[in-house]
Amino acid sequence: QVQLEESGGGLVQAGDSLRLSCVASGRDFGNYAMGWFRQVPGKEREFVSALNWKGGATAYADSVKGRFTISRDNAKNTVYLQMDNLKPEDTAVYYCTRAGGNKIVRIDFQFDCWGQGTQVTVSS
Repeated sequence: QVQLEESGGGLVQAGDSLRLSCVASGRDFGNYAMGWFRQVPGKEREFVSALNWKGGATAYADSVKGRFTISRDNAKNTVYLQMDNLKPEDTAVYYCTRAGGNKIVRIDFQFDCWGQGTQVTVSS
C-alpha cells in the first residue's frame, strides 16, 4: 500500500516562501497524477494544485495561481509544492494526494491515497 509523507510546513510571515515535499513509498509513483489539497478547521478540503504523471500538465486553484508551483521528480518518488508570496489566507493543513489515474483531476473523491498533512501558518 502506498504511503505519502509530507514535510516542509511551518510558520512564516506574509510574503515569505515555503516548499512542501511529499515522498511516496512503493512502486509505480510515476504512473499516477498527484495533487495537493488544503483544509482549515470548520471548512471543506480545498483543491490547491495537481499535475499529471509526467509533470507536463499542471492545474491550480485560482486563489494560488501565479504564486504556487507544483512539480515532481519521479526518480525520487517526490512531488513538490513551491509556495511564494504567501498570504495569511493560505494558512491551512496541506495534504499530498495521489490520483486514481495518470491524468489531472480536481475533486477529492478522484484521489485514492492521502498523506497525514503538514501545517502551514502565515502571519500578517
